[in-house]
Amino acid sequence: MPPEAAVAADLDALVTRVRGLHRDAGRRVVIGIAGSPGAGKTTLAVRLVEALGPDAVHLPMDGFHLANATLDALGRHDRKGALDTFDGWGFLALLTRVRDEVEHPVYAPSFRREVDEPVAGEIAVEPHHQVVVVEGNYLLVPEGPWRYVRDVLDESWFCGTPADERERRLVDRHTRHGRTVEAATAWATEVDGRNAVLIESTRDRADLEVSGLL
Repeated sequence: MPPEAAVAADLDALVTRVRGLHRDAGRRVVIGIAGSPGAGKTTLAVRLVEALGPDAVHLPMDGFHLANATLDALGRHDRKGALDTFDGWGFLALLTRVRDEVEHPVYAPSFRREVDEPVAGEIAVEPHHQVVVVEGNYLLVPEGPWRYVRDVLDESWFCGTPADERERRLVDRHTRHGRTVEAATAWATEVDGRNAVLIESTRDRADLEVSGLL
């Protein structure tokens, strides 16, 4: 299904939309925000959860990065962030648990950029959480385990941001975490850029495109 008309700079409308989905479903709902690196997925997810209040929780896909030692063993460390550098089946299993297991806490991994590694069990989805906001690059990719993710989501959004703005944000992020400007630019244009080609091709699989908000 092609995305609906983009929502521009209206967080209140998104909050109303999510509350309506929850009201109509009568149960916990899982909202997925997809988009390329640097698109603003995390910022949007955090703002949405803050606006929804204590019954909402943020669950980033980044916690399912494979550990650096595993990436080294597989020969994939030099393209960390690509589709096959995540535990896709583990992510799908966790999402299914989050949707279905509502009577006890479900613990999920986070990702610490300062150490560039996932941290197990740092995020708790508690029984009182009625909205789970998931965000990640590959939520809409129609291959491997990722092709089932969309079926677990109550609604999927695509965070649309121009390529030049994404690249600017990525260079800034990479330099803040220790890369030189030259290395940061190379990673943003080559590694992140390759991943973005795949991710942008999934845009039309979203239920809604969000742009102009960040």
